[in-house]
Amino acid sequence: MLIEKTVRDEGLGQKVKDYILLTKLRLSSLVIFSSAIGFLIAPHGVIDWFKISMLLLGGLLTTAGSNAFNQVIEKDYDKLMSRTANRPLPTGRMSVTEALLVAGICGVGGILILWYNFNVMAALLSAIALLSYAFIYTPLKRISPIAVFVGAIPGALPPLIGWVAATGSISQDAIVLFAIQFIWQFPHFWAIAWVCYDDYMKAGFKLLPSKEGRNKFSALQNIIYILVLIPISIIPMTLHMTGWISTSIVFAGGIMFLIPAIKLYRECTMKAARQLMFASFFYLPIVQLALLIK
Repeated sequence: MLIEKTVRDEGLGQKVKDYILLTKLRLSSLVIFSSAIGFLIAPHGVIDWFKISMLLLGGLLTTAGSNAFNQVIEKDYDKLMSRTANRPLPTGRMSVTEALLVAGICGVGGILILWYNFNVMAALLSAIALLSYAFIYTPLKRISPIAVFVGAIPGALPPLIGWVAATGSISQDAIVLFAIQFIWQFPHFWAIAWVCYDDYMKAGFKLLPSKEGRNKFSALQNIIYILVLIPISIIPMTLHMTGWISTSIVFAGGIMFLIPAIKLYRECTMKAARQLMFASFFYLPIVQLALLIK
């Protein structure tokens, strides 16, 4: 009996791990953080923690659904890459039917939560994010590097969704939040693509801007986009969304983001690419938290 219970517990534990892998729960958590920031920056009066919890739940489920659909579509390619070979679908630990069921329940459930608790526009934007990520960006990754541009659109929608959930409308302030996250994703994606280039090539994924992959042209694009990002990230002050303290933090964050990008251009090494990748991980939450300072 004890052995049977142990086996059941281990089986349940693996199933939970597989669902976490299928939905990319850690990535989903980072996405909904941006939604919460958009909601909190927007004019909303007294903070309603129930509303915030519903926003987080709706965003988490919608993103989880997107990620699950992504893995269903890419299951045969995931087998080819070491970083994804242990996912539940390529290993056969989960059937496509089960994964589609999880994706559908999460996606539809998240959109309905946003619709019921907020407004149609927030739900619609979430649906657009799910559909464009799973069914446009995902297959486009094997066709052209323009996939990064397409993927940056659903990737930048979370703060906009948070704003719309709070206000029911899209304003110029919301567009600025979208623009910051949109531009940030290019050096973020390209740094990851540089580090994982060999693995991506096994599956035919074309994510670096140069056809030759790791070269100075690809590295230069990071510098260009960060130089565009820095002035865009200062726009909130001109719109009276934030003050000097916030802007100083944001500007300093941009410079710290730019330094490893310049280093990657000069050296074109894996070490420099990893430094840029980690800088991108820190940049966005620091900037978004800074924008909360009035």
